[in-house]
Amino acid sequence: MLQTLIGPIAELAGGWLNAKTQAQQANAKLKLTEAEAKAKILVSKETSVQDWERIMAQGSQNSWKDEWLVLLFSIPLILVFTGEWGRTVVAEGFTALEQMPEWYQYTLGVIVASSFAVRSATKFFKKG
Repeated sequence: MLQTLIGPIAELAGGWLNAKTQAQQANAKLKLTEAEAKAKILVSKETSVQDWERIMAQGSQNSWKDEWLVLLFSIPLILVFTGEWGRTVVAEGFTALEQMPEWYQYTLGVIVASSFAVRSATKFFKKG
């Protein structure tokens, strides 16, 4: 009689343990799948950034944009060495730029940063 009771209870307990084990295995597999998916996304994101930078560098090989910006940024540098007149022109020019709308100042920063492929420089312009 005791055997008659123990058999079904043992089967019930065994089934419960088996179900719990399977649930834990499924949960572990789900976590592993999520981690693998996140890793693939990170790799894909990094690869996309590198591809974008390579394409931008190739596209600017035959462009005068970089040279134009270097020349443009050199003008104030040269003017400050031409005497009081040049320093006054440069100071007034920068004062005028400071009064430009913030979106315009930010846009200039982005243009320069993208021209020279300096993605991290955009962080600098956000702080200002």
